[in-house]
Amino acid sequence: MSNVVESEAGQRKVVLVGNPNVGKSVLFNALTGSYSVVSNYPGTSVEVLRGDATIAGQSYKVLDTPGMYSLLPITEEERVGRTILLTEAAEVVVHVLDARNIERMLPMTLQLIEAGLPVILAVNILDEAERLGMTIDIPLLSKRLGIPVVGAAFARKRGYDELCAAIAGYTGPAGRAFAYAADLEQDMARIAASMRGSYSLDRRALALLLLQKDEELTAQVATAEGAGFTAIETALREVIFDRRSDLHLTISMERRRLCRSLLDGVVVQSAGQGTSIADRLSDFSLNLWTGIPLLLLILYFVLYVFVGQFGAGTMVDFFEGYLFEEWINPFVIHLGNDYLPWHWLRELIVGEYGVFTLGVRYAVALIMPIVGTFFLAFSVLEDSGYFPRLALLVDRVFKRFGMSGRAVIPIVLGLGCDTMATMVTRTLETVRERIIATILLALAIPCSAQLGVIMGLLSEVPGALAVWTGVIVLIFIVIGLLSARLMPGEKPVFYMEVPPLRMPQLRNVLVKTLSRMHWYFFEIFPLFIIASVLLWAGKMTGGLKALVSLMEPTMHMLGLPNEAAAVFVFGFFRRDFGAAGLYDMQTSGMLSPIQLTVAAVTLTLFVPCVAQFLMMKKERGWSVSLSIFVFVTLTAFGVGALLNKLLIVTGFGL
Repeated sequence: MSNVVESEAGQRKVVLVGNPNVGKSVLFNALTGSYSVVSNYPGTSVEVLRGDATIAGQSYKVLDTPGMYSLLPITEEERVGRTILLTEAAEVVVHVLDARNIERMLPMTLQLIEAGLPVILAVNILDEAERLGMTIDIPLLSKRLGIPVVGAAFARKRGYDELCAAIAGYTGPAGRAFAYAADLEQDMARIAASMRGSYSLDRRALALLLLQKDEELTAQVATAEGAGFTAIETALREVIFDRRSDLHLTISMERRRLCRSLLDGVVVQSAGQGTSIADRLSDFSLNLWTGIPLLLLILYFVLYVFVGQFGAGTMVDFFEGYLFEEWINPFVIHLGNDYLPWHWLRELIVGEYGVFTLGVRYAVALIMPIVGTFFLAFSVLEDSGYFPRLALLVDRVFKRFGMSGRAVIPIVLGLGCDTMATMVTRTLETVRERIIATILLALAIPCSAQLGVIMGLLSEVPGALAVWTGVIVLIFIVIGLLSARLMPGEKPVFYMEVPPLRMPQLRNVLVKTLSRMHWYFFEIFPLFIIASVLLWAGKMTGGLKALVSLMEPTMHMLGLPNEAAAVFVFGFFRRDFGAAGLYDMQTSGMLSPIQLTVAAVTLTLFVPCVAQFLMMKKERGWSVSLSIFVFVTLTAFGVGALLNKLLIVTGFGL
């Protein structure tokens, strides 16, 4: 019987599942193009991608689930992935796995089949497996599993048409059960026979999860069974007591035994094609002695040369120095003066803090070129497969900061936008790890726009860039070490799939870059407009002047002119807004080399912008967010004041 479930719009659902870094996102983009929606799954902070696809003339809704390793969830992402599988009523569940690690990933395929889900298996990255000498008999594997199996290399467009044909021609789950050891089969049968409720999971698969002490499903079964749950609970307790062993380990070992049997004769290993340039580069990126120099080269060419010099220099000079200063701003200001008779409205649109002359100019001319170049560079590195290798490389170091190597993803992403990076911390395993990463993002990770402007300013002052870099790195290390020592909670366990290192695909890079720029314009650009309106209102009412006056003693402590107070007020609305204000002060000749260095360091460490703070509140809650806010503020001004005194005494070549 076909398991066809259609939405009210007539769309069937295809759910993509699998471990992280196995090619789900590539397949999702191929199926949906750029027409996708990113939203939090209801009741959680976990993002799920949804998009529309047309396959063989039929409309489908495609869901890309967070990476998961098993139907027994450990992280919130895995919990959401399983919930989608159990509640979204999918027409087809496509399990994507890495052909090179098929024996390790196939146990999840067995779980999906045992659960009674409509599974199609996509054996991806087959090109890399073949290069390593692996031959996989796809038809034989399909016959043994009792489900459609497609061999693919989605990044190379291989297997895509075959998968679409399998989805369009899917007729329903075969419902095959795999034979475990006799005593385990007896235990499963005993638990399943005690169930009387109606469940979306096959009872045999549900019994296995209950034996592994799945608390969430146990609670659901207790609700469904009512008074009858007593018999199930008694059976579970007796089985666990009789075995006196780790059932989770026993079940895992049984699945591995089944997978080895299923793959016998399916996978044949022969001599590979030898070590390629990509293999050597991959080995270099994972080796500490070569990986660190490679990382430094990437940081230099990507952040300093491409983002800092080209994005923050060449492109900003063109947009801000040429287009806006010479053509756009004079024209708009002239129109405002001629056609806006009211002073307050003229100030709002084209005044000192005008929506156009400040908000649009900062967002488009100063910030957009820097953010755009960073997102482009980030997408290239991401699509190449470098980031998982970077995570493995820095895992040992990050453990000293209370985080696993996985935390390198939000930390590096913070160099693009700290707001987005704070949201990505939800992928970290423990609450402790998420809080530490959030603190470091709020304090010592400048966003790309702020970083680009500051690097562009400081690179012209001898020694200033070295001082700024040394202080920011030192603060990151000190706060990270203290957080790891003082922060209570569970220490992280690190595991991550490593995809092949390959040449980035132009289409993937463009889709990722455009989606992030789309996010910038729809989520961040309006904040510049709001900030300029608030600053205008503050100027018109005198509130801004009062706030600036209130901060003047702090500016004196930092050795900065009173006008710098406005820069820090800007910085609260947007970090890059403040950096752009610092740019205006420097180009006006208002700052000495020491003042510029102190202002740059303090502004970098200063409180997270409104958008980042609101994201912190959403992810971490009010109490944690306010505590981080106060801590970061005190640390920034304390470090700035100390640095000012040290530079006055030493000069450090400034």
